[in-house]
Amino acid sequence: MREKPELLIPASSLEVLKTAVCFGADAVYIGGEAFGLRAKAKNFSMEEMAEGIVFAHAHGAKVYVTANILAHNEDLDGARSYFAELAAMQPEAPDALIISDPGMFMLAKEICPGMEIHISTQANNTNYQTYRFWWEQGAKRVVSARELSLREIAEIRKQIPKEMEIESFVHGAMCISYSGRCLLSSYFTGRDANKGECTHPCRWKYAVVEETRPDEYLPVYENERGTFLFNSKDLCMIGHIPQMVASGINSFKIEGRMKTALYVAVAARTYRKAIDDYFVSVQKYRENLAWYKEEIAKCTYRQFTTGFYFGKPDETTQIYDNNTYVNDYVYLGTVEEVGQCTDDFPKAFQGNTLARIKQRNKFSVGDSIEIMKPDGNDSSVIVEGMWDEAFQPMESCPHPGQTVWLKLSDVPAKFDLLRVKKTELN
Repeated sequence: MREKPELLIPASSLEVLKTAVCFGADAVYIGGEAFGLRAKAKNFSMEEMAEGIVFAHAHGAKVYVTANILAHNEDLDGARSYFAELAAMQPEAPDALIISDPGMFMLAKEICPGMEIHISTQANNTNYQTYRFWWEQGAKRVVSARELSLREIAEIRKQIPKEMEIESFVHGAMCISYSGRCLLSSYFTGRDANKGECTHPCRWKYAVVEETRPDEYLPVYENERGTFLFNSKDLCMIGHIPQMVASGINSFKIEGRMKTALYVAVAARTYRKAIDDYFVSVQKYRENLAWYKEEIAKCTYRQFTTGFYFGKPDETTQIYDNNTYVNDYVYLGTVEEVGQCTDDFPKAFQGNTLARIKQRNKFSVGDSIEIMKPDGNDSSVIVEGMWDEAFQPMESCPHPGQTVWLKLSDVPAKFDLLRVKKTELN
C-alpha cells in the first residue's frame, strides 16, 4: 500500500487554523494580507501567521502560505519585501510557499532559499512535462489542474521523480474557468480574480439577449427560478479514497479559504477518519462509508460531483435552479476556554464548569445544541445558562462576535465546536 497522503486544510483566520489542526489536518494553507487569491478572506497579519505556525508545529502540522496571484509589474517590489518578511519570521517560518507565477517563483527562490515552493493549480499543470519543468526549477510539489482525471494523474506519477509530490483537490467548490483562470469578474466589476478579488459571477443568474433587441432579456428557464448557467456542483471524493490513493496523490486538498470553522472542522474530521480507516483496512473504510457521506453533508455545499476525476463532466454536474448552498447546520462558536464558575455567578451555578465562546450565530437558553469533538464523540446538550462578558445573565445572544459564557448539560473541551441543526433553534 502507498504512503498515507497528507490531509491539507484551508484556514481563513487564526481561529480556523487552530480548528483545522485540532480536527485532523496534517497541514494547513493560509494567506497573508497580500499576494494570495482570496482578497475577501480575513487572512493573516504577520503576527497571527507567526502564532499560527507555532501552534501548528507544536501539534505536528505544517503551514503553507499562498502567494499565487498572477503578478503585474507593480506587485513585484511588494512581493520581494513580503517574501523577505516570511523568510525572517520568528520563531518559526512557514513550511512552504504556494506560487503560480514564474516571476513570483523566481523571487521566492532567491529570497526564501530554504523554503519549499509548491506550484499552484492556477499554473495549469496538466501534463508530466510541466511537472518535470517545475521540478528542475526547484519546486518540491505541483498541484494538479482540476481538469485532470485520475488516470492522467496516475500517468504523471509514473513519469516524474519519486521524490516529487502531487497535490490534488478532493473536496470543495469548483471554478467554471480553466484551472481557475477567470476573466468574468474583472470584465463585469473591475475586480481581478487572478489577483484575489473574484466576485463569483459564475454563481449569478443569466438571461439571453438578441443582438438587435438589446433591451429584451429572455430568461433561460430550467424552472420558475431561472437557470444558473455556470454554477457547478461542489467536488466531493469522500467515497473514492481508494482510487485517489492508488493514483499516487501525495496530498489531499480541501478547498475553502473563505469558509467557517464549522466547515473546516467537518471536512477535516470526515476526511481524516476516511483516510485513516482506509489505511487500517479497505473493509473498515467501506463499513464506515455511509457515515462519511452523512457527516460531510453537514458542511455547507452545493450538491456534489466527482469533477473530472472519472471523465469529462456533463450536464449533471451543474446546478440550474439556484445559486445557494445546502446548509442544515448553524455554527455557534468554538470553545475558547473552560473554567469553574466564580462568585460572580448565581449560587446555583457556583462550582460548576462554564465554557467561553465568541458567538457566531444567535441561540438561546433552553436550546438543544451539539458539541462537536475532534474524535467524533459528539454529544447533544441543553443550554442551561448564558452570561455576557460582564457576567450578566442573558436569555439569548443575538449579536455576532459577543463573548458568551455558557452552562451546558455536558462539559465541552477547549477547541470543541458548538453547532445546531436549524430545525432545533427556538
